[in-house]
Amino acid sequence: METRSASSRRRATQGSSLVEFALVIVFLVPILLGIFSIGMSLTMSVQASVVARDAGSMFMRYVDFSQSSNKALIVRIARGMGMTETGGNGTVILTQILRIGAAQCVPPYANTASCPNFNQHVITRRVIIGNATLTTSTFGTPATSIVAADGTISAANYLADATARATAFDSLMILGDGETAFISEAYFLTPNLDMPGFRTNTFVYQRNIF
Repeated sequence: METRSASSRRRATQGSSLVEFALVIVFLVPILLGIFSIGMSLTMSVQASVVARDAGSMFMRYVDFSQSSNKALIVRIARGMGMTETGGNGTVILTQILRIGAAQCVPPYANTASCPNFNQHVITRRVIIGNATLTTSTFGTPATSIVAADGTISAANYLADATARATAFDSLMILGDGETAFISEAYFLTPNLDMPGFRTNTFVYQRNIF
């Protein structure tokens, strides 16, 4: 027969275990949620990398992403990320960059002395798919007035307009005069992975240079 003192000790032990479990769970739940959130962020980051790679690969082959049918290809690759052709939670920024040397300075800027962007990396084409208000390119934002409907920028503009300069590109690489690079940047908000008080305004970003 169980004595009263043994029964009391058992109840006291059970009570202590409940208190200990309550104290541990306060820290354990946020840790588990954080691990889940970070794990899902890595998964979405991999998908963003695929979007940037495929978009850039097509862009360097001069696929015209000003066409809705071609934008739809990128939206399809980004399925599940919440991006549409002109809005949503994602944006893909495609940029063509040219290094301006003496041979690229054409009329009306036919010599280096009168060529404002001589010896600069400049943006010659810029196309945005998705929500253009989410973010801006790391490599500069040309004035909307100099960007044509198909994303191209005329020589007269990229040779003279300071907003056409590809800022920050020099820190990555220096192209030879007349050489071209193609950059794709993919940015996606991940509000479903936010943890109020811990992680907010989460996003994933990937870029590729071709």
